[in-house]
Amino acid sequence: MVLQIILFLLLGLGVGTFGTLVGIGGGLICVPIFILCMSDGGIYPYFHSAAQITGTSLVIVMANALSGTMAYIRQKRVLFRAAIPFALATLPGAILGSYIVDDFSGPMLDFYFGLFLLLMAMLMGWNATHKHATEVQEVGPDFQFNQWLGIGASFIVGFLSSIFGIGGGVVHVPLMIYLLGFPVHVATATSHFVLACSSLFGVISHFLLQHIVWLPAICISIGAAVGAQLGARLSKKTKSKVILVLLACAMFALGLRLIALGSTH
Repeated sequence: MVLQIILFLLLGLGVGTFGTLVGIGGGLICVPIFILCMSDGGIYPYFHSAAQITGTSLVIVMANALSGTMAYIRQKRVLFRAAIPFALATLPGAILGSYIVDDFSGPMLDFYFGLFLLLMAMLMGWNATHKHATEVQEVGPDFQFNQWLGIGASFIVGFLSSIFGIGGGVVHVPLMIYLLGFPVHVATATSHFVLACSSLFGVISHFLLQHIVWLPAICISIGAAVGAQLGARLSKKTKSKVILVLLACAMFALGLRLIALGSTH
């Protein structure tokens, strides 16, 4: 039990650091690990349904996002006039997703999450290879963006966040950079604020539906909260291009693996 707790804390530290560094939340890392190592037949079989995997992962996403958001607010990198309406728009989708996930079987989660990872890998690869050259940390009051496009996309982000147990930043960050014209650092910080709000309401829904396995949720969340503070500090000094390319490659390979698992059941 002690060894498991230590491993959970270390996993959370890595998830929180990396997730905050690139503004995507930690669900993209947690969900595959939960599926491959901690579901029935895994090394530590804590999870017995797709709903438990997504509900528990979303608790970790929330801890990561809340901690990272506080750090980004202190750095004055969150654009609140975008973050607040975007966050509100995610809430209906997050609640809807928490109810629909009960209809997913384990193999279905493997297959559809694998497809989702392939799509996100391509988006992240695009993000890495077409990133703006400048590393602007803040924007002024004259900065303009298409708010209605952002609000519409945020509803979909909330739904994906809840049904797959991930943070929606992997969609939100490229969207804000390429469609809305946000600087990279502002996009990651603002996305983290939206993640904190959408994941909070998603966690409430999953809690009411008893989808959360508490030991890994609490231990990994503690590590993620600490890691988020480290990730926010590193983000001020780090260009994420190489990290994003490596993550895109890993996501693509893992997506193929999960599709194969889901197809063989």
